[in-house]
Amino acid sequence: MKLPRRALVVGLGQTGQEAALALARHGVSVIAADRDPGLEAGRLAEAGVEVQVGNEEERLLDGVELVVKGPAVPAESPLPASARARGIPIWSEIELGYGLLQGNPLVGITGTKGKTTVTRLLGAMFDAAGRPVALAGNEHTPLSRVADDVGPATWIVCELSSFALEDVHELACDIAVLLNLEPDHLDRHGTFEAYRDAKLRIFEHARTRIVPRGLGLSGIEFAADDALPAEPLLPGVHNRENAAAATAAVRAAGIGDPAIAEALRTFRGVEHRLELVAEIDGVRYVNDSKATNTAAARRGIAAYAHQPLRLILGGSLKGESFDELAAGLPDSVRSIDLIGEATAQLAAALDRAGHAYRRSGDLATAIERIAGEAKPGDVVLLSPASASYDQFRNFEERGDTFRRLVDALR
Repeated sequence: MKLPRRALVVGLGQTGQEAALALARHGVSVIAADRDPGLEAGRLAEAGVEVQVGNEEERLLDGVELVVKGPAVPAESPLPASARARGIPIWSEIELGYGLLQGNPLVGITGTKGKTTVTRLLGAMFDAAGRPVALAGNEHTPLSRVADDVGPATWIVCELSSFALEDVHELACDIAVLLNLEPDHLDRHGTFEAYRDAKLRIFEHARTRIVPRGLGLSGIEFAADDALPAEPLLPGVHNRENAAAATAAVRAAGIGDPAIAEALRTFRGVEHRLELVAEIDGVRYVNDSKATNTAAARRGIAAYAHQPLRLILGGSLKGESFDELAAGLPDSVRSIDLIGEATAQLAAALDRAGHAYRRSGDLATAIERIAGEAKPGDVVLLSPASASYDQFRNFEERGDTFRRLVDALR
């Protein structure tokens, strides 16, 4: 890959900062900008990066040959929009990281939900087979950092969000996996069609495609009812589907069934995704904070559909309808507590579906109320069907808060 002489990185979260540092390591003159005037970016300055915070002036593009856009930066933001008008190429950090790889074999994972679980399950399968592997991308180390840290024989398993994929151009996965496609991030992409198109860019240069059965896409198909070399430890039909996708992918990479079976039997999942936090007086408390949309929440609820269920729903809005979620709730639901910004819209959907609920407002109040009435055998499930940015920094903080509140009940 031919690197530019001067580049602008827009958006200085962890991913953007790693992109700026990677460019600087490779001799590029880098300017890095973020709209947050209070952002701490000392390590960038130490690396010789020119840092501009609280500044989105178009003059920052002067002399720039490439813009690398952080995943949190919308395409219509001032600097990316001005760059397009000037004909300056725009890359995601993933595109940059791909160009810095040393010919490493690459597995890309995308989909509405299940990406992190499948990425880590694939890592466990490669480990079981004794293959060198590194995990990268969304929820993992940025690819531009990984590219400079591993040798050419290491397999890269990369989790790819729609935000990362909307600005790829040459990215070519040896194995590209699409897990599922349901509406998400409509507040950012505007329409499901735009979101879908971003996701499907994973296949533009892919050598092998792994696709869900029934979507009408060409490639190696998988489904929840596939025969597997072992039953996965993780609960739920959706996790069996995740296991089938991972199995198809590593078989395409030449890994045999004994290693696959070992990983399926031992992989315990990821934090904040159907994570059993505690069992107290016969009541199980499950942290599914990573269920930030209705598709993920429906899967989490389905995993416990045949047990007495006490739900906590709500958070910040993402432009989704809650009607399908409300209409599909199982008869086993004993109570529903609503929290956060989404309360009014969730309440309206639950009213239409004929479900009772209460407006608890925040997580602490919901846990206190549920703990006072839960009975042995009940499952208390935080599966919010919403993002977290109204009351928390991210879904991890929300899940950690749930864990802390539950621990206090002991």
